[in-house]
Amino acid sequence: MSLSTSHSATHATAGGSAPAVSWSHPQRAAAFDRWLLSLADAQGLHPASLRPASADASFRRYLRIDSEQGSRIIMDAPPDKENCRPFVQLAGLMAQAGLHVPQILAWDETQGFMLLSDLGSQTMMQLIDPQNAGANLPLYLKAVDALVQWQKASRPDVLPPYDTALLRRELELFPEWYLGRHRGVAVEGKLRETLDRMFSLIIERNLAWPSVYVHRDFMPRNLMIPGDAAEPRLGVLDFQDAVYGPITYDIASLMRDAFLSWEEDFVLDVTIRYWQQARAAGLPVGDDFGEFYRGVEWMGLQRHLKVAGIFARLTLRDGKPQYLADAPRFIAYIRATCSRYIELKPLLRLVDEVEGIHEVSGYAYGRV
Repeated sequence: MSLSTSHSATHATAGGSAPAVSWSHPQRAAAFDRWLLSLADAQGLHPASLRPASADASFRRYLRIDSEQGSRIIMDAPPDKENCRPFVQLAGLMAQAGLHVPQILAWDETQGFMLLSDLGSQTMMQLIDPQNAGANLPLYLKAVDALVQWQKASRPDVLPPYDTALLRRELELFPEWYLGRHRGVAVEGKLRETLDRMFSLIIERNLAWPSVYVHRDFMPRNLMIPGDAAEPRLGVLDFQDAVYGPITYDIASLMRDAFLSWEEDFVLDVTIRYWQQARAAGLPVGDDFGEFYRGVEWMGLQRHLKVAGIFARLTLRDGKPQYLADAPRFIAYIRATCSRYIELKPLLRLVDEVEGIHEVSGYAYGRV
């Protein structure tokens, strides 16, 4: 996140070793200083140790600070842009389900500041060897453990439904932002008719699967390697958009990653292991793995169309061009799935025409 020079003296580096935390508005910097100092004694915080931790695709960012009990994380979420209540609700829900999630130590809802326990500084993504799929299997199996644990806790009428309206709204990001604004394509006439027909089919197929709790961004960037060696579970982050929807979604998100592609043999290996574990846990994944895998592919297609639109929006509206650099990965995912199913050939032809691709046989599954 690009921010201007710090307006706050409180955020001086500790011994010159920590990078300064900058603020775009002096009023917010001053409000933060007052909030932090009000907590410092009770929480054993060391304000001079404050430094950036990470930022995400939203307007939230994260800071790290030392305390008498170890490091802590601070969420900076401007209340006019971010609603933290879903995060608080989901953190409690996931903790009850037995997942390793941040503990909320203090929260100023009015100003959008939150103090959290620190799950560690290393993501699963940072430990992955992209050149050796098999070496990453233990990590992925830990992710599967967390996913099954989360889904086992599912109950209806707790989280918002991942229904036709929401799935459709997400799909519309593709024509609006990727086709229209990024590619300059007029979304009208036969092209619009084809999209409407394909979107209705994608939604119908996906909603045919039973519903469970859906994290919605269950991928290695949001899974943490615990800082405590005695902690066997991966930490889980970025869960505030969770919904109640198709059981196929989170495993599709995990294995068809926004920032990393695997060959299909590894995707199949982990997905089969997930299916076996979920089935043994009594989750509604069905008795036919082939049918389940097709469901995962159709769910992945919905996600890839959505994320291509989101990444275009992040670039064109929010000034974050690094996201659109991954667009070819999503086009590859979309083409790979559409090429498998005769019903999706109209969508494949549409995408190929927009991308200027002449269909060839033998391209690797989802690889770019």
